[in-house]
Amino acid sequence: MEKKQGLFDKLRTGLTKTRDNLFQRVFHGDTVVDDDFFEELEESMILADMGMETTEKLLDALKERLKQERIVDQGQAREVLIDLIAQSVTPEKDFLPEEGPAVILVVGVNGVGKTTTIGKLANLYAQQGKKVVLAAADTFRAAAAEQLGIWAERANVPMIKHGEGADPSAVVFDAAASFKAKKGDLLIVDTAGRLHNKQNLMNELSKMKKVIGRELPDLPLETLLVLDATTGQNGVNQAAAFSEAADLTGVVLTKLDGSAKGGVVVAIADQLSLPVRFVGVGEGADDLIAFDPEGFARALLS
Repeated sequence: MEKKQGLFDKLRTGLTKTRDNLFQRVFHGDTVVDDDFFEELEESMILADMGMETTEKLLDALKERLKQERIVDQGQAREVLIDLIAQSVTPEKDFLPEEGPAVILVVGVNGVGKTTTIGKLANLYAQQGKKVVLAAADTFRAAAAEQLGIWAERANVPMIKHGEGADPSAVVFDAAASFKAKKGDLLIVDTAGRLHNKQNLMNELSKMKKVIGRELPDLPLETLLVLDATTGQNGVNQAAAFSEAADLTGVVLTKLDGSAKGGVVVAIADQLSLPVRFVGVGEGADDLIAFDPEGFARALLS
């Protein structure tokens, strides 16, 4: 329970800008729900980057629930909205199985914190006692393997790399061999952070996935997109483009603590049917936390 409370506190702190800048001015304790309330709430939701479509959907659902339950004060209305938002961002299926080996393929454009996220994921799972192996398959950017190597040392996990410009699939092949030899629990693969040519990206990722499927058959594979929360709705557009190319299974949202656009979590879940799996709420190695739908909704609005 203490650990869960600690994670909630981190999430609540991470969402301070979104909550205090936008939602704090809407809810005034037990004040009666009226047209002004809905107008202010709609404005706040859009400014938090939930998107017009998602905002309207949630407001319609909120009005319906308030009518059904005969709720007229804002305190109770907030609780209903918390419930509706939690439902909208709850994934249909769990992330990785708790037991048995698995693979995470991580994609995203440069500058969103992709390599840092992989380092933090390695740290998170290593702390849980899992044998993690990293694959430095971003051979396009000169400093990528070097940066990932620093995180691998911090987390005390092995990393497989080739030289700059090497075939990423060859790195994945060697990493899979090492993973099998070490009887690893989790293989995390870094990929090149570019989207200037979707066809190239698709071909490259498809090739890596084939290698994973051949060398590590039947292992659960998650393809996570790393997004920068400060980009808001642009992040949704980025996710849509990557979704076409990479067959995504989830999203990691970084820099949530530096953004007043925390509502983008709701937009991603609603508009793209993609679950947010982790959120970054700080610079530290322990500041990447597993996404908690109920905790997120409560931290956003209370």
